[in-house]
Order: sequence, then C-alpha cells, then structure tokens
Amino acid sequence: MASKDAQNQRRGLPSFLPGVPDPDQSLPASSSNPGNQAWQLSRPLPRSFLPTLDLIIIHQQVELLGMILGTETSNKYEIKNSLGQRIYFAVEESICFNRTFCSTLRSCTLRITDNSGREVITVNRPLRCNSCWCPCYLQELEIQAPPGTTVGYVAQKWDPFLPKFTIQNANKEDILKIVGPCATCGCFGDVNFEVKTINEKLTIGKISKYWSGFVNDVFTNADNFGIHVPADLDVTVKAAMIGACFLFDFMFFEHSLAGL
Repeated sequence: MASKDAQNQRRGLPSFLPGVPDPDQSLPASSSNPGNQAWQLSRPLPRSFLPTLDLIIIHQQVELLGMILGTETSNKYEIKNSLGQRIYFAVEESICFNRTFCSTLRSCTLRITDNSGREVITVNRPLRCNSCWCPCYLQELEIQAPPGTTVGYVAQKWDPFLPKFTIQNANKEDILKIVGPCATCGCFGDVNFEVKTINEKLTIGKISKYWSGFVNDVFTNADNFGIHVPADLDVTVKAAMIGACFLFDFMFFEHSLAGL
C-alpha cells in the first residue's frame, strides 16, 4: 500500500487523502497571474462539481464481454475527484457497425451524468480523419454544457511530429493549446499531454494517461487518466479537457496493446 501511495504522489495524486496538496508545483496558480485571464471565461455550469476541482480522475471501466469475445463495446468511464469519489459517469453512444468497421475513428456521443442520473455534459464526436500526413478533416469534438448549449470544441491541429490540439470557445476561437509527446505508446510510464497558453510559453495544466501495469495494458483496454488544472479554471474549459481526455483515449490508447 505504501508503494502505491508513493507512486500516486509522484503522479500528482494525493493518495486519495483529504487536505493533501498536489505536489506538482509546475502548475502555477492562476488568480495571481494576469496573463492567464484568456482562459477564465466565467461561464457557469449548473449543479457542477467542476468549479472546485484541480484534479479530475477518469477511470475506464473494464468490459468483460469485450475481453471474452474480442469485440469492441461502448466505452464507459467513471469521473472522480482527488478523493476517489465518483462525481460523474460517462457512457458512449455509438452503433455496432461504427465500432466494428470504423474502430477508433468512429463517430459517437458521450453522455456525462451526475450521481443522480442528470445529464450535465454532452460530447459529440463526428467521423473524421487521423493522419500526420494529411492535414484535412482532422479530429474534432463538440462540448455541450449543459446539453444543447455548445460551449467549446477540441480540434486537432496538423503537425508532422507531435500530437497537437486546441481548445476553442463556442465561436471556435482558440483559447488553449494541448501538446502531446512524440511517442504516446506509454512504455512502462505515464504519457503527459501539456495544456499551454496560445503562445505556448506557459503550461497551465496537463492530461496524463497513467500506466496501469503490464497485465492490464496487454489484456484489457481499460485506461486511467488524470487531468491537472488550476482550481479556478473556467468550468467550460474543464469540461472541454474532459472531452479531450476521451478523444486521446480513442486516438492513442483504445487498443489493448497501447500500453506497450
């Protein structure tokens, strides 16, 4: 147990204990930095836990049917706070044909509900391309919060070497950039996508895919992610980062051998 706590602390997880701060001091507090005002939009998200969170944990549930039959089933995710308490639950809605023949590029809708079953966020993913050699029609997500009200987008940007994305507002104006590593295979270690300001001079957060071990990564496609953000980051941007986390799971980690 002690070794697991130590590993969590190295990742920025406070061992699920209350009152323990995030040891990752590379993420600056935003309230004292006027240069961070670009991503503070102050748009409310009704009945949301997001305004108080600086760490969001996303755990993909293991689908035993998919493991046994070797088929791709709809993804399901638990969204937790830093204490390990579930605050939201996300379910993928897609048709079997898309999951079978379009695989990780499939179009789908992810519906995020609170613990009472009320839908609070909707993530729409259309069928689009994913190639470092083709800059046309790259990946994009639409974020609705509450459902029916578009508050932002996550759009892939063409780059021959690095995974790059932008978080956009409802008018498709760039707010933040997300830059991933050159290699996303996660060989015996975490994979970090850094969330930066538009000029890429300041890192304000990160989305991490946690390496869960040899057995889990080889025999299942269940992934664990952590989203590190300033606590006062606008809630719609936090919602967009949750959507970006789902997109990264589809694009880079969906296959069972992704962790090798």
